[in-house]
Amino acid sequence: MSVTIPKRITSALLGSLAAGVVPRIGLEYIAVGRNTEIKALLHDLENVAAGGAAFRIIVGRYGSGKSFLLQLLRNHAMDRGFVVADCDLSPERRLTGANRQGVATYRELMKNIATKTRPDGGALAAILERWIASIQMQVVQSGELKQTDPAFLDTVEQEIMAVIHQMEGLVHGFDFASVLTSYWRGHRLGDDALKDAALRWLRGEFTTKTEARRALGVRVIIDDDSWYDYIKLMAQLVVGIGYQGLIVFLDEMVNLYKISHTQARQSNYEKYLTMFNDTMQGKASHLGIISAGTPQFVEDPRRGLFSYEALRSRLAESRFLKSGWQDTSGPILRLQNLSYEELFVLLTRLVDVHAAHYGEALPLCDADLTLFLQEATNRLGAEELLTPREIIRDFITLLNLMRQHPGIQFAQLLQDLEFHSDENKDDLAEFVL
Repeated sequence: MSVTIPKRITSALLGSLAAGVVPRIGLEYIAVGRNTEIKALLHDLENVAAGGAAFRIIVGRYGSGKSFLLQLLRNHAMDRGFVVADCDLSPERRLTGANRQGVATYRELMKNIATKTRPDGGALAAILERWIASIQMQVVQSGELKQTDPAFLDTVEQEIMAVIHQMEGLVHGFDFASVLTSYWRGHRLGDDALKDAALRWLRGEFTTKTEARRALGVRVIIDDDSWYDYIKLMAQLVVGIGYQGLIVFLDEMVNLYKISHTQARQSNYEKYLTMFNDTMQGKASHLGIISAGTPQFVEDPRRGLFSYEALRSRLAESRFLKSGWQDTSGPILRLQNLSYEELFVLLTRLVDVHAAHYGEALPLCDADLTLFLQEATNRLGAEELLTPREIIRDFITLLNLMRQHPGIQFAQLLQDLEFHSDENKDDLAEFVL
């Protein structure tokens, strides 16, 4: 079947998937399965839009599709009018740390903050400008003032202050409101330096209180202890502007599990517990926190989340789920293996994307795809070890080899390369080169 897909999307899809990473765009062309999980996560978005909060941990082993599902939900959220922010944790980016690793995570989130009109991130300034523009439009539509009237900007400022003052009663709300006020004044006076200073503060880029006081007149900066409070304030701000809420995505949570120092690891889990409690107890609103990690990150009794008793008692699943059922309303969402049929559909979609990118279809039939799945299963030793990442990378390699060597048959390629054997990697390298 011929599929029309823009070149920039096919290029991003094939390049990212061949490298084993999740593309930012075009996921809808290859997404299969996960209907139960997606339905549960979309319900979370509805709760956040209604003023509630959501907390999820997507659990699956490496290559099972955790990051893919996060990215798919990110795109769904933007399409539904949410502001999104995502970050991959690393040794330099944690929830808290002696070297400002928590602030590093916050800064990455602010760098990647995105909306439907700014899906690639860096949308903080655009969000604030939209806020000011929408209030100006409201004043104009009221019919009482024109933009040329002397009292116009004063009226706009009153409306802006009304939104800002709602935040002053929240934790760190006064300082947050002061910085927003500085941004508005910079906008009103045409003072780009003041606007840039306010954006730098909101992005967590000030490192000393003295620097912040000199630039903005505020006596605090965003630090490891407070950054999550500002995430909650940001959620309130975007709702006041007209968005549905803020959805935060934290991937590679296994990096917390890898922290060797016990106290440092426990401090991060304590911060994670605070996020869990806030969202589950109603202390946060219009905020969703969706994270992803491996089973070891959650279940390891020595270093995982279950090593922290307060989290273990909250996250441990009911004994009634031992039969293999999954409660999708709970905080933990475990990814099940894709079925053989779903993997087959995935392969057909990859064939379509490949054909759309190169402008020609390869001579493949259903029997070839079935043969590939059988070979992949044999190579890995058991169907339960099959992951989408391994399937996709290997299959795209074979599609590339067929295109680069016209006339070779798919079945012949599998047989000649002994695809399921590690002994012929050199042969495969020769074909790729």
